[in-house]
Amino acid sequence: MIRRILGATAIVATLVIPVLAQAQGVPGGVERGARDGERAAGPVGAIVGGTIGGVVGGVAGVLGVDQRPRFRTYAVEQRRPSYTYNNEVRVGAVLPGDGVTYYDVPTEYGASGYRYTVVNGRTVLVEPSSRRIVEIVE
Repeated sequence: MIRRILGATAIVATLVIPVLAQAQGVPGGVERGARDGERAAGPVGAIVGGTIGGVVGGVAGVLGVDQRPRFRTYAVEQRRPSYTYNNEVRVGAVLPGDGVTYYDVPTEYGASGYRYTVVNGRTVLVEPSSRRIVEIVE
């Protein structure tokens, strides 16, 4: 039984890693990895694919390595007011529904579906429906 699980894990990893290299961010990577892994190897594949997708997505980030400096410059030039947040500004933190102003990310940065704001002087990307911080742009 253990050999089957390890074998399935190895197969899924081999099949899924190239696909996940294109995942955008941890949330997108987990979702896409689980979906692709489940198609390739069932429930075990979904677990392995989701984990690998999250790792790959976390390395790539939502913006991608080459877009971060450009977007950071763009955000600073916009001079948006900073929201004062009493908790730690970190990926996964959920911002309040009131008092925070969210701005569209221009399409040239490839982060459609996300918004940005400035919290405690730091530019962050936010998933709009949950108000969850998905990336801190530094």
